[in-house]
Amino acid sequence: MAEGLISDTDVSVTLIDGLSEEELLQFPAFKNWLQTLKSNLALQSNPSHEYHKSPYALRDIKIQAIDRFGKRIGFLKLVATITNAEGDFLPGSMFLRGASVGMMILLQPDDLPADSQDEKHVLLTVQSRIPAGGLKFVELPAGMVDRGSFAGTAAKEIKEEIGLEIPEGELLNLSELAIPEGEEEETCPRAMFPSAGGCDEYIPIFLHEKRIPREQLGEWSGRLTGLRDEGEKITLKLVKLDDLWREGARDAKALAAWSLYEGLRRTGRI
Repeated sequence: MAEGLISDTDVSVTLIDGLSEEELLQFPAFKNWLQTLKSNLALQSNPSHEYHKSPYALRDIKIQAIDRFGKRIGFLKLVATITNAEGDFLPGSMFLRGASVGMMILLQPDDLPADSQDEKHVLLTVQSRIPAGGLKFVELPAGMVDRGSFAGTAAKEIKEEIGLEIPEGELLNLSELAIPEGEEEETCPRAMFPSAGGCDEYIPIFLHEKRIPREQLGEWSGRLTGLRDEGEKITLKLVKLDDLWREGARDAKALAAWSLYEGLRRTGRI
């Protein structure tokens, strides 16, 4: 293990063997988490802030473990010590993995009137999710983000998973519509956090609506797709939009998408 100070700060960091400070600071998930935390801790200087009288500060960071995807860091486990002058602390044990994307694909037969809201179906995937202990986990299509825009990454993931071409210009970010920029004091990604108590992962939810031939709806259901060379086996599942809350009840992305879509439609924002 090695110990030192994070560049340009007085925060002590304890590394593990095989991990340098430079590599740690270049890991996007760590860099984004640290920047966000520091920005929001700085807000305590405002007299109206709840913690102004006894502000919290980040004292040290202890890296506990990393998983690599090839040579690069994929997942990182750490504990951050955040205390105030009275010795009170904020929980700081976490797993960093970075942002993901979720895609709500609404398909509708093209023989219906253009303004019809009938027969809308959501495309879901069924695949193994070993951390959940399941081999047939039903969820919204999703993927991790490494670089590039969320929209571009989302479209690439969907093409890889189900073979559907989605132009970036035809994507609608439901999360950003529901969380207008600049309305909140704290700096935080405009997205859904499925497990904010222990993980940094956040997931913006995108919408893509497409009208397709009625017979194609049947062709896509149950087709085995996926990235075979990466061990993925993905079966498609088409469900009625009205049933998404039930069919995707285990998946935070599906529930978030259904809620965002219904709320934004009800308020006339989509």
